[in-house]
Amino acid sequence: MRTALVIGTGLMGTSAALALTARGVDVYLSDHDDSAARTAAALGAGSAEPPAGPVELVIVAVPPAHVAHALADAIGRGLGRGYLDVASVKGGPRRELEALGVDLTGYLGTHPMAGRERSGPLAATAELFEGRPWVLTPTPGTDTEVLNLALELLALCRAVPVVMDADAHDRAVALVSHTPQLVSSMVAARLEHAEESAVRLCGQGILDVTRIAGSEPGMWMDILTANPGPVADVLADLATDLAETVAALRALQSADDDKRRDSEAGIEDVLRRGYAGRAKVPGKHGTAPKPYEIVAVLIGDQPGELARLFADAGEAGVNIEDVRIEHSTGQQAGLVQLMVEPRSAPTLAVALRGRGWALRQ
Repeated sequence: MRTALVIGTGLMGTSAALALTARGVDVYLSDHDDSAARTAAALGAGSAEPPAGPVELVIVAVPPAHVAHALADAIGRGLGRGYLDVASVKGGPRRELEALGVDLTGYLGTHPMAGRERSGPLAATAELFEGRPWVLTPTPGTDTEVLNLALELLALCRAVPVVMDADAHDRAVALVSHTPQLVSSMVAARLEHAEESAVRLCGQGILDVTRIAGSEPGMWMDILTANPGPVADVLADLATDLAETVAALRALQSADDDKRRDSEAGIEDVLRRGYAGRAKVPGKHGTAPKPYEIVAVLIGDQPGELARLFADAGEAGVNIEDVRIEHSTGQQAGLVQLMVEPRSAPTLAVALRGRGWALRQ
């Protein structure tokens, strides 16, 4: 691929443009907000000037509600040889394009499974898609040339191609992405008017559950309004579990022993199913999840401490598989949880103690 046009210079579009530019592709940038396109260009994502003629690939990176019209306009103007979008919903835009009578042989719907809580070109990075699944939704009528261009794009962005039916994709992301966003926001909403004394007790659990609630609400409104049915289906099942769990918790206050035993069994069932579901989430590099041993280290909140800890772990010959940091409330200190292979944990613990680190059991 030698030339590409990116329409929409937000997080996704600018990140794709940065990756392509870094690998020698001439990228042109277009956005209804000229300042966004100029910002992306200033970051090195390409040129904000229009291309002299048709490019090889047009990448439409606009909100789902605007995908169909942006694609119809680009295809109608003959801006490229192949066209794809990167919206998080696939079935709706394709049906809109069909209703508009657009020739879809040169179009391929795609969705990179990557993102950040921040949006806009300033949040973009050329590494955003590296190692991440990127869904392709070809149909029997998809031209081979546009499929090859899409695969080349993914290779340049170092993403992992996953082929799916468009509607199956929408049901999948409703389950693993869109519903979790809403649930995270609902939990975080409980904190809005909470007593300060309660909020000060927040620990890692609430941070984990509410992290994605910090995402831009406007962006998520665009996504949810484009995929309401599948999300509502998942939420309906969740609501059933929620109602049954509420009833079971109420029954725990009953004086009837049988009712309490039944309610305990119901709550335990939800927890057990949750445990089993969590075990299905892919682990490191998309492989099957592995059990890791945690080596917990007390660390001061000052420059260089984390780097020194990692360096000491490296000196011990132990690979850190994952890491989590819990910050102490009211103290300039924290707890770093180093996740390592179980056989490496004793070696790491001995080495770190020998270098003066305080470990917590």
